[in-house]
Amino acid sequence: MRTSLRCLLLGSLALLAACATQPPKDDSLYRALGEREGINRIVEGMLINVAHDPGINRHFQHVEPIRLRDKLVEKFCVEAGGPCTYTGDSLAEAHKGQNIGTAEFNALVEDLIDSMDARGIPVATQNRLLARLAAERGEVIKK
Repeated sequence: MRTSLRCLLLGSLALLAACATQPPKDDSLYRALGEREGINRIVEGMLINVAHDPGINRHFQHVEPIRLRDKLVEKFCVEAGGPCTYTGDSLAEAHKGQNIGTAEFNALVEDLIDSMDARGIPVATQNRLLARLAAERGEVIKK
């Protein structure tokens, strides 16, 4: 059942992304995620999951982990409506030459969902963040 729910969620992200092309005008999602500290814990959990995910961890072998964590926290914070500024590369530039496909992208999303589940983030809140992030899916997937 959980796998079916995830497939439905992942399939719905494209539809949700159409509604989420600009960062939110309020900080309710940012607060629901636990503000910067909560987002930091979510990202760290996701990166631990990625490190143990043989389907995608090769894409992160030559990445400086502290910088990656910090830029992901910034990105998630901005997308959640927090008081942050994203200072990293564009997603297209950051993923250039990696040939990331849909299955790999979905695996990363599942690692993120697992991290949010482990921190007790309600599904509705998860869906709000995932919808925000899905808007830039095309910048990552190049296959």
